[in-house]
This record gives sequence, C-alpha cells and structure tokens, in this order.
Amino acid sequence: MSAAVETKDWATIQRVILPSADQPDTVSLYADAGSASGIRLRENDELARTPKLPEDKLQMFSSGSQQAHFEDLLTRHSMRVRSGEQISFGTYFNAFPASYWRRWTSVRDIRLVVRTTGTGTVTVYKSNARGSVQRVDGVHVDGDSTSVFELSLKPFGDGGWYWFDLAASADGLVLESGQWETAATDGPKGQVTLEITTMNKPDFCLNNARILSENPDVLENVKEILIVDQGTQKVEDEPGFAAVRDALGGKLRIINQANLGGSGGFARGMYEAVENGSDYALLLDDDIVVEPESIVRLVTFADHCRKPTIVGGHMFDLYNRSVLHTFGEVVDPFRIVPALPHADMETRHDFSVANLRQTPWLHRRVDVDYNGWWMCLIPTAVIKEIGLSLPLFIKWDDAEYGLRAREAGFATVSMPGAAVWHVSWIDKDDLVGWQAYFHARNRLITTLIHSPYPKGGRVLRESFQSDVKHLVSMQYFTEHGHIEALRDLLKGPGDLHEVLGTKLPEINALKSQYPDAQLKDDVDDFPAPKIGRGPMGGTVVGLPSKKQLIPWGIKTVARQLIKAPGPESAERPQGYLAHRDNRWYRVAHYDSVVVSNAEGTGASWYQRDPKKLKAMLTETTRLHAQLFREWDKLARQYRSAVAEISSFDAWKKTFEANTKDGD
Repeated sequence: MSAAVETKDWATIQRVILPSADQPDTVSLYADAGSASGIRLRENDELARTPKLPEDKLQMFSSGSQQAHFEDLLTRHSMRVRSGEQISFGTYFNAFPASYWRRWTSVRDIRLVVRTTGTGTVTVYKSNARGSVQRVDGVHVDGDSTSVFELSLKPFGDGGWYWFDLAASADGLVLESGQWETAATDGPKGQVTLEITTMNKPDFCLNNARILSENPDVLENVKEILIVDQGTQKVEDEPGFAAVRDALGGKLRIINQANLGGSGGFARGMYEAVENGSDYALLLDDDIVVEPESIVRLVTFADHCRKPTIVGGHMFDLYNRSVLHTFGEVVDPFRIVPALPHADMETRHDFSVANLRQTPWLHRRVDVDYNGWWMCLIPTAVIKEIGLSLPLFIKWDDAEYGLRAREAGFATVSMPGAAVWHVSWIDKDDLVGWQAYFHARNRLITTLIHSPYPKGGRVLRESFQSDVKHLVSMQYFTEHGHIEALRDLLKGPGDLHEVLGTKLPEINALKSQYPDAQLKDDVDDFPAPKIGRGPMGGTVVGLPSKKQLIPWGIKTVARQLIKAPGPESAERPQGYLAHRDNRWYRVAHYDSVVVSNAEGTGASWYQRDPKKLKAMLTETTRLHAQLFREWDKLARQYRSAVAEISSFDAWKKTFEANTKDGD
C-alpha cells in the first residue's frame, strides 16, 4: 500500500461499475459474495483446467459463487457490504485484465484506489495464467477511508488478473468508488465515432441510444453517434426518438441508405469516422444491449496500445445474460472456419454457475485473429492503411478484416471487461435459407485471399460435402443459394459492389419455387402426417461413423436418385421434426417431412425431388471441379482486387448510389 502523498499525476483506466436497476440477472458479472480463499482452485492443474466430467465440475463448484444482494447496489459505482459479509470484485466487469495491458501497452505500473465508508478490510488478489489465486496486500479501514495500492504488471506475461475483496465488520462497510489508475500521459484522448448498423430493428437501436443518453460520462470522447438505417422501419419514427435525440445533445446523426448488409453499414461507419477526423470507429450491431462503460474501456485501452490496435468487446447472450458466447476466436487456416484459440476454452460459459475466480482458463490471455462486429473499435489509422470492409453484404466481413489487418501488422484484441448482450446464435440457423448464399460465397472469398495452403486446404472438400448434406436433406432452396455462390465466385471480384444491394432480393425471389423455403406459422397449416412414426419406425437415427460415412453417403444419394418418392408423400408428410432433430443423417431417410425453424416461429415442408437432386448434384460437382482447376488464377484475382474493392473511392460510389435523398 502506498503513502498518501501524491508524487505524479494519475489517470483512471478502469472504474468499478455495477449493474443498472433493470438488470438483476447480471449481478454475477459485477460482484459476488464469498472470500477468495473459500473457493480457491485445486492445484491439480489438468483437472482444474479441463473438468470434462460432470462430477468434476460439481466438485470444483461445490463452494460456488454466491449472488451479491441486489438491493445493496446503491449507485452505478457504489454498494453496501453487510455486516459480517464479504464481497469480491474478482468478476468479469470489475477485475483488472492485467495480462492484456501487459502484452499490448507500455503500461507497467498501476495503482488501485478504493474509497470506503465504515469498518472492514480491503484485500487485493492476483492470479497467474493457470488461474491460481495469490494474496497481494490488504488493509483495515475505518470511517471515511481511501486505500491506495501500487501494483506492477510485470508478472503477467501469459495471463492473470488483479482484483480486490471487501469484508465488513459488525457495523457494515460501503464501497464509495474503486478505480485502477496509471501515470497520466500528455497526449489527448482519442475521439471516436460510434456507429450502429440497423435493418428493421428500430426498437433495439433507440434503446441503445437511450442507454447512451442516460450515461453522458461515457460520451466525453464520442465525437458522433451514427446510425446507418438500412430498413423500412425507421428509427426516427419510433416513439420517444425526439427525446433521446435531444438528450444526446446534437451528437446523434442518422444516415438512411439502401440495404447494403452489415458490410455496407459498417463500411459507412468506417468511412464517416475517417471523414470527420475521428481517431476510432466503434462498430456496433443493432440487436444488442450495450454495457456503456465498455466504450470508455475500449477507447482507453486503444489509446495506451503501443501501436494502432483493433480492440473488440465480448458478446453475452441477450436472453441469458450471465452466459458468455466465447472469450475469443481465431480462424482455422486449414479449414477457414472460426475456432477457439486453445483447447481449454469453453463456449457459452455461465458466470452465474462458475465465476472468474473458479474458472482457470479465463485467466490465460487469449490472442485472437478477429473480433465480431457486434462491438469492435477500429483505429482510423488502420482504416486509412488497409481500407474499408470488403463488399460482402453479410458473413465473414469481420473475420476477413481481422485477417487483413493482421497481415498488415495490426493486431486485434478481444478485451475482457468490455461487452454487449447480443441475440444468441442458438436461436438462429444461418447455414440454411437465404443466408446460405453469403456464407458459402464469402467463406470461399476469404479462403482465396488468405489461405496459406494449396487449393485452400480442406475448404473445397468441405464445401462439396456441405452441398451433398443439403441435397440429401431436401434443402433445395439452400442448395440453390450455394450453387449461385459458386457461379458468382467464379466470375471474379469485379461486380461485388454492383450486386451488393441486389443479390438478396434475387435470392428471396426464388423462395416460391421451393417448398422448403416457404414458412408457415403453425404445423397445423400443413396436412396431418400419415399414420406411423416416420420411415424408420420411430427409431432414432445416429450419425454414421467416419468409416461408414462414405459408403453411407453413396448409398443414400443412390437411393434418393433411383427410388421415386411415394405418391402420398406429396399429399401428406411422413412426420414432423423439431429443429433440434433436423440433422442431415436423419432427414435423409424421409421422402416428406415438416421441419420447424431455429427461431420456433414456423415450419417448412421438405419434399424429396430426385430431379432436383440430380440436376443440382451434377451442377455443384461441375462447379467445384472448375473451382479446383482455376483456384490459383482466382486467388491471384481476388488478392489483387482487395485494395480496390475496399477503397474509399469504390465505397464512395456505392454510398452515393444507395443513399436516400436528403441524407
């Protein structure tokens, strides 16, 4: 603990924050009860890091985290600790991610300042990359107290956090404020343009604008809040818009443009951030709820980075708010698919079940290839050097940009303690339907540009396998999209800007040709299934083993090509499948089946059609063979085109052609 005499100026780099009154289900992300020693991790590192068995997890969490009392949260920055109780701030939002500051900034010395009222103790802890908890310092406090702890970041090369606990005596203790500081610098703080791309989610957009207006302290360095509205349901038409606009004091601007997808909206945000002289563009999705303090944390961290660095926030599940989607992502270079940075990491970690101090893998620093554009801060210095997003409409634009930035020498950091709540992928299935075109095409474009392997590694093989799965699953509309993606890919990159606003309407216009693309609200809207329990007599069909997969696939495709579906299958489905049971190796046994969608909002009728299967299988085989032959030539074309199609001039022409009058 330091002396009270100040010898230099200090600047706050992270404040203790607490949840707003309408989010009691997020308390575990901010504060929890119980001492650090009471839940110390076992030193059996392998078991602690990878508790695969349920009984191992139960043993680890048997002394589990306890919820802090929600009614003890006094303000956004203060809370009461009840007599005889202990509260830890070793939590996602309030522990200090020391290893990230150690790795990416020049900061080596920090201090913790804790202001309290009442009697009790303040104890500081740290962890290492293995998640082991170590006591650093502590002090007894009485009355109005300011406790200052000077701390070093040098031991945090591979991972680790700092945090503090409060323990109250018989009279109770109140945390008035807590903050982490470092030596102040002479340079100005970075200015940021905060941009939200939206498509018919005006309620979400206005809610986030309202959250920002209610937290004006986080907007100090926000030059402009920009909403790129690409929908028909306008944010400006929402009830309460005028009041929120006025509360933001002239910082809110709306641009209405045609639907150019996420890449078109985010590229507009990047473009405008450079044009208005901002240091950063902060990109936000529309279907989120933002933790406003994250804005300050991202900008502060980026200001201290040794060189321009993309800094992203994490994503929590909007409908299960203590659940983290992932702690960081990389791109598997052999398959060009998102992957986890290390084997210990788990997706969908629930902090209400196991807090930060109970979860060793959360203490290892995670280095990433990209951060999702649900929340991502991009320095305009990076944008000026490598350009804007590729015109991909949706899917793979964020990953491709991260890979492009890395190749130019700019790192991406997924920053703990900065996050949004976002609609979970669990309630979506964007590998089928109209989005399948963009998934297939943009993954291949990313592979052509960035794959270090001949012929793109395993991507072509997986692409063809995916087509076969869709075909035996009677997902002919999805497969039509895949085939169109291959055809367009083979044309080269020249018309990516031209089709940016037209491709989606073209794809949607095909829905009427395919029963599997036609959604009805209720299964009773379809004919009742015939008597029976499906083609397998109700037997659960499992995934074929790797040894059986190829023979099974050949047999299944041959059966679907040769054997005509029964005439009654066009009149009545053979059964009904919930979305979770909609697996290609199960659906392939049906001639006709009704399948619900991922959102639970409706269902479609899948009907087997050997003619469609034969024609599409022939075409995708031909296109994949052509793509294999022309791979090297196409790779050169796409790589050489990146600078042009991501340039300010190219995007300016697209914006001018697609911006609504008056904007």
